[in-house]
This record gives sequence, structure tokens and C-alpha cells, in this order.
Amino acid sequence: MAHERITSQDVAKAAGVSQSAVSRVFTPGASASPQTVEKVKQAAEALGYRPNILARSLITGKSRIIGLVVAYLNNQFYPEALEKLSKALQERGYHVMVFMASNNDTKLGHVLHEILDYQVDGIVAASVSLSSDFASQCKQAGVPIVLFNRSQDDAQLTTVTSDNRSGGRKVAEFLVAGGHKRIGYIAGWSGASTQMEREEAFAERLGELGHTIAVRTEGLFDEDKTRQAARDMFARTDRPDAVFVANDHMAFLTMDVLRHELGLRVPEDVSVVGYDDVPLASWPAYSLTTVRQSANRMVEETIATLLNQIRTKDAPPKRVEIDGPLILRGSARIPKGWTE
Repeated sequence: MAHERITSQDVAKAAGVSQSAVSRVFTPGASASPQTVEKVKQAAEALGYRPNILARSLITGKSRIIGLVVAYLNNQFYPEALEKLSKALQERGYHVMVFMASNNDTKLGHVLHEILDYQVDGIVAASVSLSSDFASQCKQAGVPIVLFNRSQDDAQLTTVTSDNRSGGRKVAEFLVAGGHKRIGYIAGWSGASTQMEREEAFAERLGELGHTIAVRTEGLFDEDKTRQAARDMFARTDRPDAVFVANDHMAFLTMDVLRHELGLRVPEDVSVVGYDDVPLASWPAYSLTTVRQSANRMVEETIATLLNQIRTKDAPPKRVEIDGPLILRGSARIPKGWTE
């Protein structure tokens, strides 16, 4: 037999307070005395009352929901960063809805419009690109967006990324200082700003130091394609003696091919450098030299910016780039004078 739903009126009667007091207790940011909070929560627990978040959003005009869009989770950086984002938002009284998307324009557009149907207060888009039309629609609807680890040439979008160009330059300087003569690069998906910025700065700095990218293949942030890219690069007789890989996930795959398929030693035969510094990079099996993306700092900036734009509708867009160090480990030859 079904039980009738307990309402806020029932809680108010049991606690001896007004219905508006019950509403204030269960509305994040609303004020209520400690005594009222205690009485209401005791009554709610005794009755088994749960506030109706959807109904409250109709009254306040705020859903307290943040839409979190991510294209893929194979790269360990994203599960770690999204976990931090979700926990931090929940601590601030927001509920997180995760939407999986791809960079296919048709599918992505469908997902993004579905997010708006949920009346979200804001959107964090991780590793996806947005159309100018959608950005304009969100602005018109008063829904702020922050691009996480992705940037676009769109003045109305706020972005939080690592300083990819600085990272690319650091890798070039490191490999040249290590005495490498033939330096390869395994690229990610060409539509990703992270990929483009890392490669452009890497190639530019190599050129300033009298070198070029000797061999370039594309892993496209895909497992099978990365393995094939590594085979194509290192099965040749004039193989590189060092390789910069566009992210750690692809760097691990590259190291597996080098060691277990081609019988090459890392770093004695080939130095390998990645980008992200995900937890697996520090494991002894890989000990990957890599550029660190600070997930904590990127999450802090993303949340601070998003919540400010939710509170202040005319807050201007921001472009945040967070520099990260090159973390030296055992996968690459360490130049004389450099320390681990």
C-alpha cells in the first residue's frame, strides 16, 4: 500500500514553525536560526521528509544544478578532475548532472540543448568544443559556461586551461638539452586546442634551438590509433631517439609498444615525455617525465569563475592559463645539471 508523501506543511506542524521556515532551512544560502534548523531537521528526519528540489527551483528560479559535459574518460586526467569538480560543487550546495558527449557536431548539439532543458544554473564543458550559436543561446538564457581544459576563439566564452604553450616549450628545451638529435611528436586530435597549442609551441621552440620535429604521427587520443602511430614512428630505421606525446594516456601506450612490441629500452634507446601528470605517471612501471596540469588549481579557478558568473550576470568572460612544471622521472634522459 502506497504511503502519502510527507510535505513541508507536515514538517512545519511537527516542528511548531511556519512552512516558510521549513523552506528556508532546506534552501542553500537562506537564513534560519540554529534553533529553527535543529527543530526542522529533527522533525523532517522523524517523518522521513525529503525536500522537493524541482518544486523549489520553480519558486526560486534556481535549480542548483550544474551541467557537466565530458567527451571521453579514457584519459586519467578527466576522471580525477571531474571528481574534484563534482565534490567541490556539492560542498557548495549544487547538484551535478554529468552528460557524455562527443565532438561530433550533431550529437554534441543534441546533448547541450538537453542540458538547457534541465534548467541548469551553469555549465562546465570539459574536453568539448561549443558552437557560437549555442554560446549565444546560453548567454541569452542567463546560463554561464566555463570551458575546462579547452579554449576557443570566442570572446564570449570563459576558459580555464593549463598553459599549453609554456608546457610545449619546456619539453623542447628539455629534450634538446638532453642531447637528442631526432625528436618525434605523436599528436592528439587536431580539433583540440590543447593539442594544437602544445604542438605549435613545441615545434616553434625546437626551431629556435636549431631542431625540427623529425617524425610526426597522429594518435588522436585513441588507444588503437596511438599504438599504430608508435609502431609507424619507431619501426623505421631512422627512428627518433626521443618523442613528445600529446598526453600521458598516449605516452603510456607508446611506452608499451616500444618495450613490449619493438624491444626498445626507455630511456636508453628512446626518451618519452608526456603531458598531464596523471597518477599513473608516477608508478614505477612507467615513471613518466611529463608536464603537470594542476587539476586542483584548474578546478578552483573553474568553480570560482562559474559561481561568480552565476551570481553576477554581467561578469565578463575570463581566460585563465595555469602554468605547470615539467616533472622529471625515469622515462627520459635527464640533461646534465638538471635534477629529478
